[in-house]
Amino acid sequence: MEVILLERIAKLGQMGETVKVRDGFARNYLLPLGKALRANAANKARFESERATLEARNLERKSEAQKIAEKLDGKSFVIVRSAGETGQLYGSVAARDIVDVLAAEGFNVNRNQVNLNQPIKTIGVHKVTLHLHAEVDVVVEVNVARSAEEAERQAKGESLTSADAIYGVDEDALKPEDFFNPEAEFETEEE
Repeated sequence: MEVILLERIAKLGQMGETVKVRDGFARNYLLPLGKALRANAANKARFESERATLEARNLERKSEAQKIAEKLDGKSFVIVRSAGETGQLYGSVAARDIVDVLAAEGFNVNRNQVNLNQPIKTIGVHKVTLHLHAEVDVVVEVNVARSAEEAERQAKGESLTSADAIYGVDEDALKPEDFFNPEAEFETEEE
């Protein structure tokens, strides 16, 4: 199906271009969300008559997104979750959790604007891309930790997934004698 794009769409084209897309993509995504029109003579004339207002609206959205991106650029957000000794979370941090943290800080971001290919499942500092507009992306840091104190330690660059970091024990210096006494006599139960 050929459609006329009403806004820039990544990996597809610029506003005003006529592109060929799969029927399902057009029917289920582009047309219902108002991102495109079917490419026919009437819609081409309609697009040309509305071109100036569409471009003005796009510029306005882009400038708003850039203002938010400037405020978010380089920011770090802390998410506290329970995790095992190896740093594996007992759940995961998904896009909605990131949206909730951003909302608590006063940033209005939709869940579909968070570019998270798969949920975060380990503690640590993770980089997350926010897709605020077709032409505006910003990267923020999400610091996932077991507590606020651990989040501060991770922010300084410390890894909290080793026994040394958690218990103060150097794993490399441990010897078998530390766990059992080879000199000890084993008592067996006699019948």
